[in-house]
Amino acid sequence: MIAIVDYGVGNLFSLECSFGAIGADTVITGDKSIIEKCEKIILPGVGAYSDAIDKLKKTGLDSVIINEAKKGKPILGICLGMQLLFEKSYEYGEYQGLGLIKGEIRPIIEAAPSVKVPHIGWNTLNFHGEKPPIFKYIEEGSYVYFVHSFYGADCDSVCATTDYGASLTAAVAKGNVYGCQFHPEKSGSVGLDILRGFCELEVDG
Repeated sequence: MIAIVDYGVGNLFSLECSFGAIGADTVITGDKSIIEKCEKIILPGVGAYSDAIDKLKKTGLDSVIINEAKKGKPILGICLGMQLLFEKSYEYGEYQGLGLIKGEIRPIIEAAPSVKVPHIGWNTLNFHGEKPPIFKYIEEGSYVYFVHSFYGADCDSVCATTDYGASLTAAVAKGNVYGCQFHPEKSGSVGLDILRGFCELEVDG
C-alpha cells in the first residue's frame, strides 16, 4: 500500500487515479499510524511553500515523513512536495524544510532572468550519471509536465535537469528519497512509467 499524504495542499485524486491505472493500491490519508504502516509514501503539493510546511508541522506529519525516510522507506515528493524535502526555501520569505535533501528552493528568475514565470508546459528530462531505479522505464529526453516558479538550487542530489533558460533541477534522488519537480500524474505514459518504477522500489535497509 502506498500512502498519499493528505495535509491540505495536494493533487490527491489525480495521483490516486494514476496509481490505479497501473494497478497500485493507494490510500489518501493524513493519519500518522496509517502512513507508518504503508510500504511507500507520496508527498504531493501545490500552492505556497509557507502554507505547506506550516500544515505539515502543525499536524506532526513532518516528523512522520522524516522518521519513515530514516527507516529506509521509499518516499517521493512531487512538485511542491519535492521542494519541501529540501533544507530551506526562499519563496517569499525564508522557511526551513524537511532537510531530507541538501539544497535550497529559489526563484527561477534568479537562474533564468529572461524566461516567463511560472514555467508551465512540457520539457525534456536530461539525466545526470546513472539513472535511479525510479526512472528505469523511461529514456533520456522524455517529455514531462511542469508547473512551477521556484526550483531546487545548490543541490548535490540532482539526477535529472530540464532546460528552461538555464539548467533547472527536474528530479532528485538520495537513497530512498526521491523528488520530481514535474507532475508524473500529468505526464501521460511517461509519468505512469515513473510511478511504476517507484512502486517497484524496495525498502532501503
